[in-house]
Amino acid sequence: MPLSIHYGLSRWILFPLAFYVVRYRRNVVRKNLRNAFPNLTSPLDLFLQERRIYLHLAEVVAETIYGYSISDDEMRERVSFHNLELVERLAKQYGGVMVMLGHYGNWEWFSDIAKRVNNPAITVCSVYRELKNKAFDQLMADIRAQRGTDLTEKKHILREMVRRRKEGIVTLYGMISDQKPSPQNAHYWTHFLHQDTSFLDGSEVLGSKFGYPVVMYYVTSPCRGYYNVDIRLLSEHPNEETDFAVTERYARMLEQNILQQPELWLWTHNRWKYKREEV
Repeated sequence: MPLSIHYGLSRWILFPLAFYVVRYRRNVVRKNLRNAFPNLTSPLDLFLQERRIYLHLAEVVAETIYGYSISDDEMRERVSFHNLELVERLAKQYGGVMVMLGHYGNWEWFSDIAKRVNNPAITVCSVYRELKNKAFDQLMADIRAQRGTDLTEKKHILREMVRRRKEGIVTLYGMISDQKPSPQNAHYWTHFLHQDTSFLDGSEVLGSKFGYPVVMYYVTSPCRGYYNVDIRLLSEHPNEETDFAVTERYARMLEQNILQQPELWLWTHNRWKYKREEV
C-alpha cells in the first residue's frame, strides 16, 4: 500500500483508538508535559499538544510498517542526512564513531545511514534492547537489518566492539540515549526540561574507552513523513573530557531539539519515573 493509505489508517483508526478509546499512557504524557512546560497552563493548549503528540506517534507506526518495503530512492527523498562527511572522516581516522540519538522524529528510519555513507568500508551497528515480545522483536530486527544495519543487543556491545576493533572493522555505533536509566545505572543527573533528570552515559564511556569521537543526530521535520538529520559533533576526544561532559552536551542539544518541535519526541515514555533521592 502507498504511504498515504498507511497514514489514513493511522489517523482514522490507530490515533483515535490510542488517544480516545484506550487512552494509551495519556496520564503519563499529561504529567510529562505539565512538568516540562510549566507555562502551558491552558487546558485547551495542553489538549492540543497531546493530540499532536499522538498523531505523530501514530504516523511513526505507519511509517515504520511502510519502511519494511520502501524503496531506497524514496527513503533518500524522505530522510536527508547532513554533514555525512564528518562521520566518514572521523570513522576513517579513529576506526569508529559513537552516534547518540533519541526517540525523536522517526528514529527507525535513521538506520538508513548505513546506505548513505560513501565509504563501503564503514559499517553501522545499532545497539538495541531486546523486546519481551519475541515476534515483535524479530519484526523490528528485520526492518532495521533491511536498511543495511547490523544489530547488537546492549549487553553484548562491549564484546562486539572489541571484536570489530581487532578485525579492523570501521563502525558507526548508533545508541538511543534518551531512555531512563535503571536506578543502578543512573550515574549522571542534570536539569532537563525543568526537571531533575538522569541520563545514560554509555556512549561517552565507550567512546572514552576506545578513543572514538561522539556525535549526535539533531532532527527536524519540515512536513509529515520527511526528516532532516543534522550530524553534530559532541566531542572528538571524549577521553580527554571531564566526566559526563559529553553526556551533558547531548542533554542540552536534545533539549533544544525537543523544544523546537515537541510533538516529535516520545512523550509516552515514563522518563521521570525515578527521582534522584530514590536511587
